[in-house]
Amino acid sequence: MARFAHISDVHLGGWKQPELQSLNLESFRKCIDICIDENLDFVLIVGDLFDSAYPPIEILKETFAIFKKLKESKIPCFLIAGSHDYSASGKTFLDVLEKAGFCKNVFSFEERENSIILNPTVYQGVAIYGYPGKKSSLEIEDLKRVKFQDAPGLFKIFMLHTTLDKAKGTLPIESISSEELPAADYYALGHLHIDFQYQNFVYPGPVFPNNFQELEDLQSGSFYIIDTNSLNSLSRIELKTKDVEAIEIKINDSTYATDRIIEEINKRDVEDKIILLRVKGELENGKVSDINFQKINELAKAKKAYFILRNTHELKTKETELEIKVQNTENIEEETIKIYSSENPSNLNKLIAQLMNALSLDKQEDEKTIIFENRLIDEFKKIINF
Repeated sequence: MARFAHISDVHLGGWKQPELQSLNLESFRKCIDICIDENLDFVLIVGDLFDSAYPPIEILKETFAIFKKLKESKIPCFLIAGSHDYSASGKTFLDVLEKAGFCKNVFSFEERENSIILNPTVYQGVAIYGYPGKKSSLEIEDLKRVKFQDAPGLFKIFMLHTTLDKAKGTLPIESISSEELPAADYYALGHLHIDFQYQNFVYPGPVFPNNFQELEDLQSGSFYIIDTNSLNSLSRIELKTKDVEAIEIKINDSTYATDRIIEEINKRDVEDKIILLRVKGELENGKVSDINFQKINELAKAKKAYFILRNTHELKTKETELEIKVQNTENIEEETIKIYSSENPSNLNKLIAQLMNALSLDKQEDEKTIIFENRLIDEFKKIINF
């Protein structure tokens, strides 16, 4: 009946490092090139094409070029929004792609009593239904009310960006049971960055790993090609870009940390590879800033590594107790600052309250993390007159 691609969680614009952002685009480009070479009947993108509802212009330019190539190959693309490229306002750059004729958003519905009736997009004997992912798993309750406008005799595909109970494992997140969804011949799932199959429910994994842990675990992206005429209907396609070299160093003294890390990197063949440097432990001597990461980066560059990405989340300094006796517990924050400032005189003490107030800024709806971080930094600079 049909051969199609099941793609999900592309997250274009998700990486702030230009080198990894470039690999993310390269992986998506490779994915679409394979779809064209395979002369597929159509392509499904099941949410989170972009990492935000409003991606950077450079990402949009590259994305449009990739979709233009797919359109010129006369392979239609059907998609839905995910929890990242979804916007509560309903306006996203997926609309721009659709208006440019590069794809079709298949989310079409009618409200009837207490039900959400999804209308199918029909293409070459296939009825494609879709429901978008939303932030904070808000789509779960809606999905329990979903029914299909019938399409007799057609192969039914349900595209949904959500968490299936059979796939979530120990994750403390809301999920939906497969029994609560309307019957379909194939469930094209997105949202969880895993390669997972349960009966005809499939997660293809991300097109490119989206963070340090995923690079460590997955090392590359993937998608599926489905042939509804074949007994072995699912083919997993790996999207290899760069090899990954994982290095884990446990330290308790930052004085020697730089030399230990350099020694370990020198033992490895890291040419054209992504180095994942995980530094962990509890520092009994020194502090994290004693580690000369600039020197380490220069070594990686000299050894022709593609990029070095470090993770120090599990590197802690030994906790020291701050002994302050607070009399006024009704305003403990103000009292603590006052006592600390009197016992530790410094010109910076007068800025503590302003800096703490700046840290209480909230991240806005659909605001990218990097934009939020830059907004915080700008606020700090104003306070300290930097």
